[in-house]
Amino acid sequence: MTRNRRDAAPEGRQDKPGGDKPGKADGSDAGTERRAALSADEVAAYLRRHPDFLQQYPQILEVLEPPRRDELNGQPTSVVDFQQAMVERLRGEREELRQRHSEIVMAGRSNIAAQHRVHQAVLAMLAARSFEHLIETVTTDLAVYLDVDVVTICVEHSPQPAIPKVRLGGVLRIEPGTVGELFGNGRRTLLRGEVTGDSRFFGSGAGLVRSDALIRLRVSDNSPPALLALGARTPHHFEEGQGTELLCFAAAALEHQVRAWLELPHPEKS
Repeated sequence: MTRNRRDAAPEGRQDKPGGDKPGKADGSDAGTERRAALSADEVAAYLRRHPDFLQQYPQILEVLEPPRRDELNGQPTSVVDFQQAMVERLRGEREELRQRHSEIVMAGRSNIAAQHRVHQAVLAMLAARSFEHLIETVTTDLAVYLDVDVVTICVEHSPQPAIPKVRLGGVLRIEPGTVGELFGNGRRTLLRGEVTGDSRFFGSGAGLVRSDALIRLRVSDNSPPALLALGARTPHHFEEGQGTELLCFAAAALEHQVRAWLELPHPEKS
């Protein structure tokens, strides 16, 4: 039979009768070294016979280490190896993309969890059976739903308050002008990553607070300025620059519920 040209013996290899064959022990390491060298020759010969191998299996490039230009032929050269630079750049970009993908997935999962907590908190407020029950839910249960340690409602002093006094520990009275001083004219939220708990906003629970979120409440034009205060014992639980859409949604739900229970008009100014 005639041997197929594609399956010819590797270059430089001659099979001789009685010569060394794989698996033959000659009592020394010489045979092992020859077999190892021969294996490398076989790989090289196979690649020569199949120049399209890397096109069929491009994933092999993921683990191969291409030689630098100065390693070719064992002689130094001043030629810049652009191929090596491109390979290293592509590998770096791939690793960066993997890292970004991981961060995006983690952020997405965190956002979904936060959204679920806020939805649960709003449903709890909607289930309130009275105005007092609503306030109790906000100042006790919301801490669990929103994963914080202290939740209070702070209302400025007013000669004729539209909101009745509620004898619950989570409702605090603050000095007139406090809300305007904190938020200015248009701001709705204030997030602080590192604070010492302020007793004006957190009462007896101020000692726990190391990070807080303050959200302005505008129940009605006839009601005094107020705010919802969320305090966490972990620094940077809240931070400037975080998204506040979910917190504002929870605060808006609270405003609607208070207006509904006290039959107050909706504020005319947005």
